[in-house]
Amino acid sequence: MSAVETVPGTSTPSRKRSKWDEDEGEDEQLTYVPQPKKRAKPKSIRPAPSASENVDSSRSASPSGSQSTGSTSRQKPTHSVYVPPRTHHPPIQASRSVYSYERLNQIEEGSYGVVYRARDKQTGDIVALKKLKLEEEKNGFPITALREIYALMSCRHENVVGIREVVVGDTLTQVFVVMDFIEHDLKTLLGTMPAPFLQSEIKTLMLQLLSAVRHCHQNWILHRDLKTSNLLMNNRGTIKVADFGLARRYGDPIGVGGLTQLVVTLWYRPPEILLGATTYSTAVDLWSIGCIFAELLLKEPLFQAQGELEMLSMIFKLLGPPTKNSWPDYSSLPLGKTISLPSPQPHQFRTKFPYLTSAGLDLLMSLLTYDPEMRITAEEALEHPYFTESPVPKHPDLFGSFPSAAAGEKRRKPFNSPTAPRGANLNFLNDSNLSP
Repeated sequence: MSAVETVPGTSTPSRKRSKWDEDEGEDEQLTYVPQPKKRAKPKSIRPAPSASENVDSSRSASPSGSQSTGSTSRQKPTHSVYVPPRTHHPPIQASRSVYSYERLNQIEEGSYGVVYRARDKQTGDIVALKKLKLEEEKNGFPITALREIYALMSCRHENVVGIREVVVGDTLTQVFVVMDFIEHDLKTLLGTMPAPFLQSEIKTLMLQLLSAVRHCHQNWILHRDLKTSNLLMNNRGTIKVADFGLARRYGDPIGVGGLTQLVVTLWYRPPEILLGATTYSTAVDLWSIGCIFAELLLKEPLFQAQGELEMLSMIFKLLGPPTKNSWPDYSSLPLGKTISLPSPQPHQFRTKFPYLTSAGLDLLMSLLTYDPEMRITAEEALEHPYFTESPVPKHPDLFGSFPSAAAGEKRRKPFNSPTAPRGANLNFLNDSNLSP
């Protein structure tokens, strides 16, 4: 008999088939494949058992007291003999179907996906479904989606949008990231609010934003696209950082060719990236936070430029042109020598923000600093005196609520109450009015 036999009905040798290959997902009722019988070997003479072995054999005896003399029945193996036990590996669960959710409405469409509002059919929870754009992908799963999922899983924080799971559809191009649904984004809210945020409310929002960014940086994650449209806010005064499509892990080594310059929306892009820097760090996120801080104060974006040169011109006008003292490494940047600087002039922060306190102005200038090495960090900004002076930050529960545009809600129109009667238009009730 050959050492390798085939199982009837199959063309694969039984010796090469394992329980892992047959039923990978089943834990019970596995089909047992009989193995070829080996030739009986001559029994070897064993020495007399010791006293301890006699005790063990007596414990394994049958309840009637008789010991089995024949060969015991062979138990089915719990795993393949060629791989470690399954308990040595992390549990792997299959992704759920997207049809576990009921789609309600579309929220928005971006460069990397379409976001829908949906309801979980089992729990009834309202979630946000982000459909990844894979139809035109030629190099497999997009690296931006992998970075976003990795960043969201690494930066779990109360002020970072939570990721729940990844679900799939009927085809390979239907992959959805399930996240918590938040009622508003800060950009839309600023445009529809009847009045701007109060100073106490701005402090609360800034503390939450800085706390989230500090947590991301502590986990070696750069967001690289902080802006008001990527900051979500619920009706309980809590904001959450979202849209990690441009986020990536940073550290040393950076990689071949450095970091890309095609990051951060233009109005929130720091000057070092505008001037062609290929190595940058957490300071790029802090510049964006400074632009968000100014937008909360002004209720409009600080730098509304149409191009990169106009953006640099606006920065030079507000901060004054860079000097060797304010930015020693300016001339070493790729575009540092190709752009002509305007004549020296002082900064215009006080003119632009006349009602901001001295401490608030100092925080804003520390965030909007030319030299990335001198720019304040998120850890340092959280300890700034601006957040301890009067008025103190408002508790999030005291924030007002607004209709959610993402949920399709609209602001109610005020009731048209009747006007008060005036002069000649006043009709008194008299007998003639009451007569039929």
